[in-house]
Amino acid sequence: MKLSAEIAEHEEGTERKVITFLIYLSIFLGSSIIFFKQPFEGYFHYLVYLLLLPFFVSRYGLPQTPFKIILLPLFVGIFQLLLGNNESFLFIKIFGGVLLSVTFYYYVAEYYELDVDKMFKMYLTWTYWTAVIAIVQYISYKVSFGPGYNYSWLLNKGGSVVSGEGIRVNSIYLEPSQLGIMLGPAAFVASVNILRGKKYHYKLYQSVIVLLALYLSRSSTGYLGLFLVFLIMGINYGYLLYVLLFIVVGMFAGWGLYNTVVEFRDRVDSSIGLWIDNDLSIKNVNSSSFVLYNNSHIAWENLKEHPLFGSGLGSHPIAYAQYSYTNNGEPWLKGFEFNTQDANSMLLRLMSETGLVGVLFILLLIWKSFVGYVGDDDDPYWIISGALLVIVLLYLLRQGNYFLNGFPFFLWLYYHTKGVSIEKREEKLRLAEEKERLANTRY
Repeated sequence: MKLSAEIAEHEEGTERKVITFLIYLSIFLGSSIIFFKQPFEGYFHYLVYLLLLPFFVSRYGLPQTPFKIILLPLFVGIFQLLLGNNESFLFIKIFGGVLLSVTFYYYVAEYYELDVDKMFKMYLTWTYWTAVIAIVQYISYKVSFGPGYNYSWLLNKGGSVVSGEGIRVNSIYLEPSQLGIMLGPAAFVASVNILRGKKYHYKLYQSVIVLLALYLSRSSTGYLGLFLVFLIMGINYGYLLYVLLFIVVGMFAGWGLYNTVVEFRDRVDSSIGLWIDNDLSIKNVNSSSFVLYNNSHIAWENLKEHPLFGSGLGSHPIAYAQYSYTNNGEPWLKGFEFNTQDANSMLLRLMSETGLVGVLFILLLIWKSFVGYVGDDDDPYWIISGALLVIVLLYLLRQGNYFLNGFPFFLWLYYHTKGVSIEKREEKLRLAEEKERLANTRY
């Protein structure tokens, strides 16, 4: 009997390790391996979903919450199909992907019994190693070791990003901006640890490695994430002076990056030319600034046409074909028809495909689920919440794919952190009151 129990415990431990490995593999490598691109992009994370979903369903049954969330987009999508504002394949592809990923990561939270501290720390561990890979990539480039910086031999993600100024590290991700986004929460933890003398999960050298990898990405999106880190830290500590200080620090950091990183300076200059001067000349058109500018125009026009519920999930390509600046006849614009599917920004895509209802839903989720610092240095939940807020905001601003790199995982984690933090704080208060009651009774 004892031997049988030990074998069962060992098998359960092995099973849990395998499941955990697959879950985090779906987040960190799931979007960097593509098996096929037609009729839709077959990412590696779909394979993980299909492997683990039967196990989750058999253990927990069919969940109600994900289906309730997706019910309104389903009805809106069908209605827009009937009106001819969307195409069946586009809708089914995106609706199916959203339902699959939202449900899968809902199960993940259930699997870990809403232990958000544990789930977040596992993310931090995996992120640290992606930062290490990024630094190895940079060093390999400096010593001209091709397999060490161009990983197209291992991942079919397009290889490395090299320009006249050197390499922009992307580690295991498709591009440097994705590395910058995925490093965002870890950069928050690293910054809190360094600036406030904390020791949450990372040692000092690990915090430095994460921030160094973020800098070496030379990604304007990653640098924006660092500004958000400082801003959220300032808000958490509750002092207007802190907020202003971090804004000033961010401005000086931005000034330093502008004068030292050519790609960052080019992005800033072209963004000013587009957003301030509305100048579509060739000097302002690049694969970053123009793409966001163009998709913001498309999303706004489509929102005016379908203000309340948008034109349905998956419909942005149709809006793109109708409203894009690339249709105005300028030859140099034709080469920048990028992000036709995802709008280059979750906020823009939500405006286009889900209207004001979708935008207000995500903003309300952000507002209601935020956990602030309450003066308890032993409470980790404000750190987790602030860190996750960084990645949610970065997705809203510069990443439009609903399920790329496990985005629903971070949303569920952010949402559950609020509930867990309230429960833990109430429990701590009850214990303190009970301790005080016993002390008063004794005397």
